[in-house]
Amino acid sequence: MLNATASLGIFDSGVGGLSVLRAIRTELPAENLLYFGDQGHVPYGPRTLEEVRAFSEGITRFLLGLGAKLIVVACNTASAAALHYLRQTFPDVPFVGMEPAVKPAAEHTQSGVVGVLATPATFQGALYASVVERFANDVMLLQNTCPGLVGQIEAGKLDTHETRLILEKAIRPMLLKGIDTIVLGCTHYPFVIPLIKEITGNQVQVIDPAPAVARQTKRLLGYEANSIEKRGYHASGTLRLFTSGSPEAFETLLPMLLGESGYVEGVVWLDELIIRQSAA
Repeated sequence: MLNATASLGIFDSGVGGLSVLRAIRTELPAENLLYFGDQGHVPYGPRTLEEVRAFSEGITRFLLGLGAKLIVVACNTASAAALHYLRQTFPDVPFVGMEPAVKPAAEHTQSGVVGVLATPATFQGALYASVVERFANDVMLLQNTCPGLVGQIEAGKLDTHETRLILEKAIRPMLLKGIDTIVLGCTHYPFVIPLIKEITGNQVQVIDPAPAVARQTKRLLGYEANSIEKRGYHASGTLRLFTSGSPEAFETLLPMLLGESGYVEGVVWLDELIIRQSAA
């Protein structure tokens, strides 16, 4: 088992990865967590492969410097662009990435029609193509990039008229074609699940990949099923939050997205690989 006192590093282009952090805290309440939201560069979706790889490498180095023992790439775009590269660059570091949940969707759909909501970079990546080729040969996949949705969520606009219009434009045509399952291929999107369900009704299953990522993190850490209490880890783990954007703006979103208040530490990028903590 990895060092029990070291931290888990989690990063995303912004606040979306908090949906994964939330699941990890539920699964592993005793683990110390470091979270990095790269809001200075959000969104990652329109950026080049090289940019996302560089940002991901820089954030990984920053989190490792703070004592991270495992890195969760809680961003579908960064996972598609950089996960293989990160594993090659840091061969001794365990990584957990995001994979579009096409496999469980294909296994559970009754209509054979599945909707996938993700960023353009995720759809264009080799990871998504591989998942589709392996698991979705007998399923019709309907894709939509939901332009503007990440920005709405970053602004805390989870249930506004504009956010609803973005989702309705994406989902209504899918409903007409018979979807019974929606895959959320961006870690920001679980925060609008209530709005998605208002649009789809109860007949459509919405798959949030965060719980599966939390379980994979638990397995890589060496835990056996239900083993936390047996190993004596009863204390709540610590949480440190970092952003390359506005710490104050991030803090205002925490009660809405994480269900609690917290202090967010600011950082600045010196170049594409070097990050420095801001002065308090």
